[in-house]
Amino acid sequence: MATIFSKIVAGEIPCHKIAEDERFLAFLDVFPLVTGHTLVIPKSETDYIFDLDDDTLGDMVVFAKKVAKAVRAAYPCPKVGVSVIGLEVPHAHIHLIPMHSVSDMNFARPKMKPTTEELAETAVRIKSFL
Repeated sequence: MATIFSKIVAGEIPCHKIAEDERFLAFLDVFPLVTGHTLVIPKSETDYIFDLDDDTLGDMVVFAKKVAKAVRAAYPCPKVGVSVIGLEVPHAHIHLIPMHSVSDMNFARPKMKPTTEELAETAVRIKSFL
């Protein structure tokens, strides 16, 4: 059964796309911890990030680095935090989260609920720095 992320890759579910190439996709988390919270996924469906072959994993991190630089430029912060949890969706993914404090990375706190318009504005802002 395809994951929600595979359905996003296939175009069956819309997303607020930040960047894409033939192997990876970056898009906004629809329930972000902070504005600019972006997800990076491989287009091939793999549950556990460390089951990716070495080249794919390395290339995914390099792709995420490019996206993280744009996130940081769009939403100035000391650092863009990186988190790999992978329990909520069985499809390897990296969270890129603009950080002003460690609490910005606390997944136990309530998530934001931005409107579609707010997400679209965020995507445009980040993409302008790619």
